[in-house]
Amino acid sequence: MINLHFSKPGLQTLVVDQGRTGYQSWGIPVGGAVDQSSASLANWLVGNPLTSPVLEITLMGPSIEIQGEGQIAITGADLSPKINEQEIPIFETINVTSGMKLSFGAPKKGCRAYIAVRGLWQLKPWFSSYSALACDSTGITKSSVIKKNSTLSIDAQSNISPKRIAKNQRPGYSNLLTVSVLPGPEFDSFSKDVLQQFLKQSFKLSPQSNRMGCRLNPELEISAGSEMISSGVIPGTIQITSSGQPIILLADAQTTGGYPRIANVISTDIDALGQMKPGDEVNFELVDLSDAQIAIAEKQKAFNFLS
Repeated sequence: MINLHFSKPGLQTLVVDQGRTGYQSWGIPVGGAVDQSSASLANWLVGNPLTSPVLEITLMGPSIEIQGEGQIAITGADLSPKINEQEIPIFETINVTSGMKLSFGAPKKGCRAYIAVRGLWQLKPWFSSYSALACDSTGITKSSVIKKNSTLSIDAQSNISPKRIAKNQRPGYSNLLTVSVLPGPEFDSFSKDVLQQFLKQSFKLSPQSNRMGCRLNPELEISAGSEMISSGVIPGTIQITSSGQPIILLADAQTTGGYPRIANVISTDIDALGQMKPGDEVNFELVDLSDAQIAIAEKQKAFNFLS
């Protein structure tokens, strides 16, 4: 058994996995890792099933006291991880022993890092997922929300031969991202001027952005009365609020929304959005369905080594 004791929780540290699919009709968000690719890479590095839970940490990492022996891997954002105050690499399998202290420093690239631990996580799933539930006021998934003095237990398995992901196979992060989008259900309800602004303007992530969505500035110049009857939304949906602010919905987004849906981010670009920080810039590029399918196929090919 390996135990992780959190002397400091970090800014936001959560247990996540691939989320809860199939329950949106009940009003339950998908949730799970915002950057699914990085979560899968972390599990691959320690020999876990890709669907296993991992820790998602945002910008300011936790301080973790390790009790027991096992293997870990850190992927995603480079948040300057250290063991016993010595810098350690990311995207590699790391052997750990009892008494080691894992901590993090200044963020270098990206926003969210993922920690996998080899073994079976001792948590109870809720609706087929271990992920922390967004806006959970009932405490259903409280064990998946890391607080000061939280402890996670993992039934450690025998070590595997260490792995490393080559630099050319690692996701790249930038503070300027071009996002491919498909027209949303209400795309044609916007004027040509608004659509041109949406597709030509660079937007910055607002500090109010979170796991529910990326809020962007500046606002679009729209006419009043843009709300509508609530309709279904998914991660990647881009809504335009009544004030003209674009919001890109992410993993913890609600299942319905009352703002017009101008576009949808193609699935291959959602992971990169999860690594954007407040102040980073986003541009939108309109693509057709065939372009989206090509991009999806290329990403699947790049990650074939996971299967």
